[in-house]
Amino acid sequence: MTANKVREVKTTMNYEKFAWKWMRISALLLIPLVWGHLILQDVVVGVHNMNLGYVAERWGNIFWRSFDGLLLAFAFAHGVNGIRQVLNDFVHGEQARRVLFIALFIFWLAISIIGLIAILASASQQFPLK
Repeated sequence: MTANKVREVKTTMNYEKFAWKWMRISALLLIPLVWGHLILQDVVVGVHNMNLGYVAERWGNIFWRSFDGLLLAFAFAHGVNGIRQVLNDFVHGEQARRVLFIALFIFWLAISIIGLIAILASASQQFPLK
C-alpha cells in the first residue's frame, strides 16, 4: 500500500487572505466578549437595575472601559468586513469595488474613532480612573 501524498501549495499573504483570517479570529474573540457582556448585564445586574450610577461606577474602572472598547472594535470590524464580503459578491466592476471598499474603510475608521473617544475620553473626564 502506498501512502497518500499531500500536495503543498505556497500562498502569499494578501488583503483577501488577511480579511478571511480576520473574520475567523474576530469571531473567536467576540464569543467571550459578547457572552461576558450579556451574562453581566442581563443576568448578574439585570436590565432593570441599570442606571447612571451603575454606568458611572462601571466606567470608572479602566478594565470595563477597555472591555467595552474591545467589544465595540471587534464587533464593528467583524460586521464591516461582512459588508465588504457582500459588496464583493454584488459589485463586479474593479474600479467601483475599490471605491466602495475605500469608502467602507473610511466609514469604519471614522465610526471606530468616534466610539473609542466616547468610551475612553469622555468617561475619563467624568469618571476618574480607580
